[in-house]
Amino acid sequence: MLRRLIFGLVMMLAVVMSAAEVSFTVDYPRQVVQGNKFRITFALRNAEGTGFKAPEVGGCKLLYGPSKSSSYSQQWVNGVSSSSSSEEYTMVYRADNAGKYTVGAATVSVGGKQHSTRPFTIEVLPPDKSAQQGSSNQGRQSVQIDNAGTQTAGRPVSSKDLFVRINLSKSNVYEQEAVVCTIKLYTKYQISQFIANIQPSYNGFLIEELPVSPNLNEIEHVNGENYMVAELKKCILFPQQSGKLTITSGTYDVTVVQFEQIRTPFGIMRQPVEKQLQVKSNTSAVNILPLPEPRPASFNGAVGNFTVSTEIKPPVLKTYEAATYSYVIKGSGNIKYLKAPQIGFPSQFEVYDPQNDINAKPNGGTVSGIVRIDYTFIPQFVGKYEIPGTEFTFFNPATRKYETLTTEKYELTVAKGSGAATQSPKGGIEQKNRDILHIKTGDLNLKKAHTYVVEGVGYWLWYVMPLLLLAGVLLYYRKALKARSDMRLMRTKRANKVAQKRLRQAKQWMRSGDKGKFYAEVLTALWGYLSDKLQIPGSELNKENIAAELSRYGASEEIVAAVLEVLNNCEMAQYAPELSGNDMESIYSAAAEVMDKLENTKRKKA
Repeated sequence: MLRRLIFGLVMMLAVVMSAAEVSFTVDYPRQVVQGNKFRITFALRNAEGTGFKAPEVGGCKLLYGPSKSSSYSQQWVNGVSSSSSSEEYTMVYRADNAGKYTVGAATVSVGGKQHSTRPFTIEVLPPDKSAQQGSSNQGRQSVQIDNAGTQTAGRPVSSKDLFVRINLSKSNVYEQEAVVCTIKLYTKYQISQFIANIQPSYNGFLIEELPVSPNLNEIEHVNGENYMVAELKKCILFPQQSGKLTITSGTYDVTVVQFEQIRTPFGIMRQPVEKQLQVKSNTSAVNILPLPEPRPASFNGAVGNFTVSTEIKPPVLKTYEAATYSYVIKGSGNIKYLKAPQIGFPSQFEVYDPQNDINAKPNGGTVSGIVRIDYTFIPQFVGKYEIPGTEFTFFNPATRKYETLTTEKYELTVAKGSGAATQSPKGGIEQKNRDILHIKTGDLNLKKAHTYVVEGVGYWLWYVMPLLLLAGVLLYYRKALKARSDMRLMRTKRANKVAQKRLRQAKQWMRSGDKGKFYAEVLTALWGYLSDKLQIPGSELNKENIAAELSRYGASEEIVAAVLEVLNNCEMAQYAPELSGNDMESIYSAAAEVMDKLENTKRKKA
């Protein structure tokens, strides 16, 4: 009886606590076009409020409100009752003046305690210039993102209504200095399908990909017009050479949605109609400045802003016991591509290859993080030794100067160890200067030989076998050299091996849930496999060439259709995941299956 009473009290307390969770939030549009109406809703949950006060919205006129509405709900789940209530205060405004406006907090009183929302910002965008000119000239109204009546079926889609643009954060940078490249889709129409046929190339750059969400959830005002915008690709580029480097244009298949008017028993209605287009992006160039001369002797290619530190563990060193010298670089820039410095270890130390541990990620317009370089060494003799300080020089684009940092100098005392060799990091046993053993004495069981060596078969085999082996090696080498001289044959042979390696990497991205890198790796594997298998140069690789070459190769129409479908699904999943019904596992399985079918397809004889 007592247990039931305690359980009932606990359940009642849980219900009371859940009902006591009060929140006061605001729902608002981040962007509004000038002249349009919009709503701001303030929601109070799990409480009844009094004395609601709304903030003023700059640049906008209040047309209606506050309009108050209330709701209440109660439910039972697994024998537990829960309830919730809400009060909403709705305000209707008209955006009158363009600009960015910070809106203060709304307040409401609950049981004598005041609750407030967080301040927020609304951006009022100017209206389309073409729309204003069209209305003043009484001509045909231009396409507008918020007016379906201007998006009529059959209307030509101009380059001003839909385009893809490559934007660079800087037009002049130094070698190895980070520059952000963003590829955006600008459209006044809704998009039902987006497929990349040819991606822009980044010759002369190292690339650090940034995650993007290619959804039409932003509005930008460009050249007097408003566009819905989606980021297709964003990456940080590190130029590897001076001069003018150009990012080539890409080609995309886009399906836009227009509307046609139809008569129904309920009046005239609009029906969506799809229209397929091909869009080509612009090219974009950046001027790469060479690093200033003369370059310091200790400069090793680091560009950015860095700090360095060192440490030695353990603090007490003994002979034949491993120790670690750690060189730590922190900062931002081309940190992922820094080279390990040369440390002046004493010759009496056995030193192994350095091990790098890189922990860096994109941060703003560059890459920031930590690089830890560990040098494992083993002292061989007792005594006092010195590891001199090391100079680390980097070029700072902000100051346009080389800056040099010097690490700490270490005075080391090595004590006598156990006298036995220590297991080395490479897995072998190292025992320096202990390889001379004492002369063996006693009965050596020596015997006098009475047989001539030349009389044995083994003696002559030592002459015959090398000659036979040499002849075999020469035949094999000639055959291999002939095969390697046929570049087309070599590309075809290695196509599946290279593709399978990339698919294994894609599977790792799939397991980690990184969709962007997964789809990029699968696409790279497919395009590279088809280029090598069908012997099509990368510059000429497109879906039409692939379909034609597959048919000439001997692939059936079913396999050709499957290959094109996998390419389309993969590109849709990468650039418009909200429109794709495919998941990573299905795309991975489909890609592996089509490559397996092509490997089992016998090539037609010419």
